Amino acid sequence: MKRSERLYVLLGVLAAACAVTFGVSRYQEHKEQIQATGEIVLEVPSEEVESLSWEYDGQSFSFHKDGSWIYDGDQAFPVDGEKIAGLLEQFQSFGAAFTIQEPEDLGQYGLDDPICTISFSTVEESYTISLGDYSTMDAQRYVSIGDGNVYLAAHDPLEEFDAELSDLIAHDQVPDFGQVTQIAFSGAEDYAISYQENGGDSYRAEDVYFAEDGGGALPLDTSRVEDYLYDLRYLGLTDYVTYDATEEEIRACGLDDPELTITVDYTGEDGDGEDAAGTFTLHVSRDPEERAAAGGESGSEGEEEITAYARVGESPILYRISSGEYEALMAASRDDLRHQEVLPAEFEDVSRIDVSLEGAEYAITSQGEGEDRTFYYGEEALDISDLRTALTALKAEEDGFTDEQPSEREEIRLTVHLDLEGSPTVSIVLYRYDGSSCLAVVDGAPLCLVSRSSAVDLIESVNAIVLN
Repeated sequence: MKRSERLYVLLGVLAAACAVTFGVSRYQEHKEQIQATGEIVLEVPSEEVESLSWEYDGQSFSFHKDGSWIYDGDQAFPVDGEKIAGLLEQFQSFGAAFTIQEPEDLGQYGLDDPICTISFSTVEESYTISLGDYSTMDAQRYVSIGDGNVYLAAHDPLEEFDAELSDLIAHDQVPDFGQVTQIAFSGAEDYAISYQENGGDSYRAEDVYFAEDGGGALPLDTSRVEDYLYDLRYLGLTDYVTYDATEEEIRACGLDDPELTITVDYTGEDGDGEDAAGTFTLHVSRDPEERAAAGGESGSEGEEEITAYARVGESPILYRISSGEYEALMAASRDDLRHQEVLPAEFEDVSRIDVSLEGAEYAITSQGEGEDRTFYYGEEALDISDLRTALTALKAEEDGFTDEQPSEREEIRLTVHLDLEGSPTVSIVLYRYDGSSCLAVVDGAPLCLVSRSSAVDLIESVNAIVLN
C-alpha cells in the first residue's frame, strides 16, 4: 500500500473513532439527564380545583364545581364531592421517583399516545397530566405534567382514575343511629317498638325494647332488635337501579306501595358534638311480578333468588338489595324480634320451682341468691344444672308462636318463683300437641310450640331429682 493510501486509512479510522467518541459522549450526556429525584413536581390544593375531566379506556368524564361538584354529562347525577376530592388529593403533593429531562422520544415511554389524560383547572391555571406506560422493572408509571419532562411517578394516578361513573355517585347513607328511641313499621308489619331505659314491664333488666301488644307492652329480645338495627345500619346501598327515578321506575320496583317501610327515630351527635334528633326512613319491596307469582307472600322458600329494591325516604336513587338483605329486613314481626325462650326471666333470679307431674306435686327450693344460690329438694342440696339447662332450652319452634288453645293432655306444670321485687311467679304448662311438638302455655295464655324432645328433657331432669 502506498504511503498516501495508508494515510487516508488512518484518517478514516481516526474519524470513525471520533464519531464513536462523540456519540458516546452524547449518550452519556443524555444518560446524565435521567435523575433519581424523589422530589415533589406538582402541588395543586384540591379545594382550589374548579373543573376536572379525564379520558381512559374509551370513556370520558367531565365535572365542574358550582358550590358542589356537578357531572357535565347529566346535572341530575348526584356527585360525591368527597370522592372527587379523593381523585385530586394526589396532586396536592405529586412526587416523582425519577425525572427524565428533555426526552428525545416520548414514544418509548408511551406518552406519544397516553393511555389516560387528566385535565383540571383552578381559577388561575390549567393542568394536563398524561399517563404513559407502566415500567414493570421500576413498578412505576411514566407521567407527563406538561413541563417538558417525563417522570416515573411515586404513585400511579391510574389507581384512582380507573373509575366508572357509578364509583362517583353520592349514595344515600344510613346514619349511625346512636340511641334509637323508636322503630316504626308499616306495610307487611304495622306496629312500633319503643325504647324504655328502665326495663319497662319485664323480668329481665336488659330488656329495653318493647312492642305494643294489645293491652300491654311485649318485651323484645335486645340482641335480636340490635341485630336488626345492625343489618339496617350496614345495608349495602351501592347497587343503584337509577339515580333520578321517575314515577314509572318507582312503580316498576314496587316502591310506589312498599311492602315494608321502616322508620327509625334516634338521637345522635351533630357536627359540633351536640345531641341531635334524627329520623331515617327506608322503603323495601320485592319485584312486583315475583311477588305476584309468589301469591303476595314476602320472603322466599329454599334457595330461591329474590329481586328486591330499597329507597331511602324520598330519595331519587333506587337500589337493588340482595335476597339475604331483603329477608333480614322483612323479618321484622313481633315474633321475629321477641324472646324465643318460654321462661320469661333469667334463671339466676329463680328462687323456687313447684312442679306438677303425673298427678304428683314437688317443690324445689333454694337458699342464697343469684349465681351463688343453692337448690334443695327436701333437705338435700341439688346439682341443678340439668334442670336449668332443660328449662332454659324450652324455646319456640320456627314459626311456632301461636294463640291456639290446648286440646290434648297436660304433660308437666311448673310454677316458677322469681327473686325480684314483688316476688312474682310464672306459670308454665306444657301440653301434648302432636308427635313432634308440645304446646307451651305461660301465665294462662298459649305462647308457642316447643319441640317434644325438649319437653321430654325437662320431664326427665325433674324425675332425676324427685325419683333419686
